[in-house]
Amino acid sequence: MVGFAGATAISLFVAFPLLISLHLKNSDIKKLQETVNYAQRHDSVTKALNGAAFAAAVEHYIDRRKRIATDAGGVMIAVVIESLDAINRRYGPQWADTVMQSLAAIIQTSVRSGDLVARLASNELGVFLPGASVENAQDVGTRVRRRVAEAAFTAGDAPLSIDIRLGGAIFEGATDFNHIRQLADEMAMQRGGPDADEALPISRLPAA
Repeated sequence: MVGFAGATAISLFVAFPLLISLHLKNSDIKKLQETVNYAQRHDSVTKALNGAAFAAAVEHYIDRRKRIATDAGGVMIAVVIESLDAINRRYGPQWADTVMQSLAAIIQTSVRSGDLVARLASNELGVFLPGASVENAQDVGTRVRRRVAEAAFTAGDAPLSIDIRLGGAIFEGATDFNHIRQLADEMAMQRGGPDADEALPISRLPAA
């Protein structure tokens, strides 16, 4: 009995550190997987969603609403930074990245809880407002324009002029992401400049 108890104690003494080590390794693996998953879904500069993750989220929202026979409407806003290429050429990509980081942060603080923000292109950010009305989207667009105008952008000691275009697409029912984005981009480029009559020109996507 003494020998058996001693052997058991030795086994536990040896096994316990191994179990702790295995638990820590599993924890490290889980953290690594979470980091990889985050990196796959987010833009490395702005920390906003990347284009693929954003499109998948919008499509999932539309599909889920369609399956439960609920209105799948919402609004997408395109934010195009017209002056970014000039900043990149004159001051370098690091300052262009800094501008995009700042703009993404401004937009994140301007949207509603549950809205999605993404980087769609080198000079474009996108916002998805699920279930939003035209008035909801106009409020967001107004806040974005005001906060961008109030912010001080610099490259070192040099002040930067930030020119943005905003355009929105409102939709109801089943559609696809590409149509929504195309319409939002068109509104931004055609009617969404700094001298636009409204903070956020919006067009309604025809029903499918």
